Amino acid sequence: MIRHLLSGADLDADTATQILDTAAEMAAVSGREVKKLPALRGRTVVNLFYEDSTRTRISFEAAAKRLSADVINFSAKGSSVTKGESLKDTALTLQAMGADAVVVRHPASGAPHRLADWVDGSVVNAGDGTHEHPTQALLDAYTMRSRLGRLAGLSVAVVGDVLHSRVARSNVLLLATLGAKVTLVGPPTLIPVDIAPGTDVCYDLDAVLPSSDVVMMLRVQRERMNDSYFPSAREYARRYGLDGPRMRRLPEHAIVMHPGPMNRGMEITPEVADSSRSTIVEQVTNGVSVRMAVLYLLLGGNNR
Repeated sequence: MIRHLLSGADLDADTATQILDTAAEMAAVSGREVKKLPALRGRTVVNLFYEDSTRTRISFEAAAKRLSADVINFSAKGSSVTKGESLKDTALTLQAMGADAVVVRHPASGAPHRLADWVDGSVVNAGDGTHEHPTQALLDAYTMRSRLGRLAGLSVAVVGDVLHSRVARSNVLLLATLGAKVTLVGPPTLIPVDIAPGTDVCYDLDAVLPSSDVVMMLRVQRERMNDSYFPSAREYARRYGLDGPRMRRLPEHAIVMHPGPMNRGMEITPEVADSSRSTIVEQVTNGVSVRMAVLYLLLGGNNR
């Protein structure tokens, strides 16, 4: 098992499959009346969040606690960061406290990689700028495998604001490793130029729907947009929003995903988000199991 999880590229097919298989075992534990395991008793996991988060932070906290680890939640707001403390000095403080793992979310791309140079414990990237979010890609892959029975050979359409999406970048890398075919769909202004080899691009959502096993809708990240990337929200929804008629063009077995939070009515309508095809709530549930698997294998399952 790897020491850190910083990028989807860190995972080869065997390691990724090991995490997914372990997550399935963790999901079985989560279904019991007593959901805790003693696997990480005596270990300390720090959630180091420089950006606001609901799902990811709570998911990692729940995962660590279910493994009996001690959890420290660190928020940049209300800490010495507001007084100008650098990431390195914060890292050295965590090191002095004996953190076995640091789960970090940071607005600067590459921050988790720097942190990994400064601490002895494992570092898990929980989202860095517009770069990557590897555990989200893992839980998405787990959800696809659970619903569709396989990953190899699946056609996955990733739709929307790919340019600003760390979720999309990690999914492209991980899904390619696991044998799925990824097509990026969106307006030309929101498709990055540095696309991984073997990834298709299409600017017409309607053209890809009939052949897609999975449609992953991405949130339009207006907070990261300084310029206008499309004419209007209404025009974006008309061309790239997933509504009921579009959903019905998908194959019968196809599923709809969204990493959350959603802009209901923009990239996805309530009819689609709340349909039986939607895996949005499942993704949140699966996130705890997958993050339990990641923490267990980094800290407990590799005899470190």
